[in-house]
Amino acid sequence: MNPDLELAQHLADAADSITMRHFRSVDLHVETKPDRTPVSSADREAEKRIREMLTAERGDDAVVGEEYGSAGASRRRWILDPVDATKNYVRGIPVFATLIALEEDGDITVGVVSAPALGARWWASRGEGAFSGDRRLSVSRVSSLADAQLCHAGFEEWQEGGSADPLVALSKRCARTRGFGDFWQHMLVAQGSAELAVDPVVDLWDLAAIKVIVEEAGGRFTDLSGRSTADGGSALSSNGLLHEEALRYLGRGAAPRRAG
Repeated sequence: MNPDLELAQHLADAADSITMRHFRSVDLHVETKPDRTPVSSADREAEKRIREMLTAERGDDAVVGEEYGSAGASRRRWILDPVDATKNYVRGIPVFATLIALEEDGDITVGVVSAPALGARWWASRGEGAFSGDRRLSVSRVSSLADAQLCHAGFEEWQEGGSADPLVALSKRCARTRGFGDFWQHMLVAQGSAELAVDPVVDLWDLAAIKVIVEEAGGRFTDLSGRSTADGGSALSSNGLLHEEALRYLGRGAAPRRAG
């Protein structure tokens, strides 16, 4: 296994032990951040532990994470989301994950998405494929919106981005829609269970690990303006065959990039 991917798996193991220990516990401490999103004691403990391990194993690499910001300067940067879908986590909903990615010279080369309460983990390294368990991932071959499943974030996030009209327009062309949201919708695309997944307002750490997994599964990942990026703002993952058609509906729903 790619040594950086192997390390990312160990980092995810450590985070999983922390998030599962606190999941649905009565002593979980939750605060509201200035952007009105929740942060729990598990978020902070998990990111702190990952950073400690990276300092020991990859001390020259830079790190950026949702809870503790940026540290270091290097052509190699680890990107961390200790608990993606914290709103689910604090409500006892098992759809949450730790997202870990490595960026080298601006390209995401390693990604791990670990969802311990679902008993699921997805991972990829650039040029070596995407996997979950003993299964190599591959996107679907559905080539018509009329046969496609569209996954999306909550409507309140679309309103934050400006309007849900583009999502509604696209959904009317698809066979089925479900609001799975967060990391899970994109992993459903990567494993061929859905054709499209869309986020109107997201940050770098929400996207980096997801991007390489979707692409290594044969899919396509861009923002809603069609740029191949994980820098933040918005996101569309697809099986590739339906990407351009989806962008024709969603492009006008692209959100301004969040500050910070």
